[in-house]
Amino acid sequence: MASYQALSKRHPSFRERSETTDLIVEITLQPWHAFAPDGVILFSDILTPLPAIGVPFDISESKGPVIQSPVRTEEQVRELVPIDLDKLQFVGESLKILRSESYCTAVIVTHRGGSHRRIASELTEVVVILSVQQIDGEAALLGFVGAPWTIATYVVEGGMTNTYTNIKRMCHTAPNVLRGLLSHLAEAISDYIIYQVNSGAQCIQIFDSWGGQLPPHVWEQWSKPYIRQIVAKIKTECPHIPLVLYINGNGGLLERMKDIGVDVIGLDWTVDMADGRRRVGDGISVQGNVDPAYLFSPLPVLTHEIHRVVKAAGPKGHILNLGHGVLQKTPEEAVAHFFDVTRSLRYDTLFQGHLTEELQPVA
Repeated sequence: MASYQALSKRHPSFRERSETTDLIVEITLQPWHAFAPDGVILFSDILTPLPAIGVPFDISESKGPVIQSPVRTEEQVRELVPIDLDKLQFVGESLKILRSESYCTAVIVTHRGGSHRRIASELTEVVVILSVQQIDGEAALLGFVGAPWTIATYVVEGGMTNTYTNIKRMCHTAPNVLRGLLSHLAEAISDYIIYQVNSGAQCIQIFDSWGGQLPPHVWEQWSKPYIRQIVAKIKTECPHIPLVLYINGNGGLLERMKDIGVDVIGLDWTVDMADGRRRVGDGISVQGNVDPAYLFSPLPVLTHEIHRVVKAAGPKGHILNLGHGVLQKTPEEAVAHFFDVTRSLRYDTLFQGHLTEELQPVA
């Protein structure tokens, strides 16, 4: 978005943007102001909680995330600490601002009695918070986390990788070390989800972004149990919160994903929606899965693809979305068109012959 690019020029550090409450709130609201979606996603990163467990990292413009001391030994795993949620207060504060109308009132009262200088310096904050009042009740506030395996790929490899050789080698050469790391991450991520929920998140998506880099039987052993551990704890502590699981490249994993206990499975764009729906079954909702590249197509082509995906998903339990994130340089008018077309859809015309009571929304 142009508004995000302009803000990034003023605040070039991604860590600053994703770890400063005022900036998190402002960036989170940018898509809402532009497109009024049904869900507002907290601006953050899956690596954000790492320093809170004792794993510092930097962001390089050329390399992406950089971890100077990759965790590969038993001693390093023992040195990890339980997640310190006090170090993530910027996440909790941002979520509370995005949900709380009482906060808005308190800020306004404070400013009425303040100096002109203070009012001027914080005017932007007042405007932003007043805008949040319009969101509450009109859009769901969504939080997210990385799955243990995906987070571990960064922690073990020291950053981005195309081969995952170090962590895959550990599956065979240091399995106990890797199990210890994944268990620690699962516990920390569970507590982080609960913290997000208690701060105002209404739905949580778990990203196992690099789970699709594993053969299915290896994913079953090294990723699935730790996601299941997280889901079990959240369903006990926060049973009202919907959980979404997305794995990039999950075409070979769908049958293995459906018994984890999540409410929604995200399908990437390489999976045929009708086939994915059949393989997942009726008991779980699906999300997706328009190819992000369609947003570069002529608008009538995009319209046709949206209709095709919705019809293929069937009349219930479907969250229309892209099959992955929005690509860089995507035309904003195409994103706006995506939302306009979506809002124009009518189930009584798309699914003639289905009873109204069958058109059930996601819980």
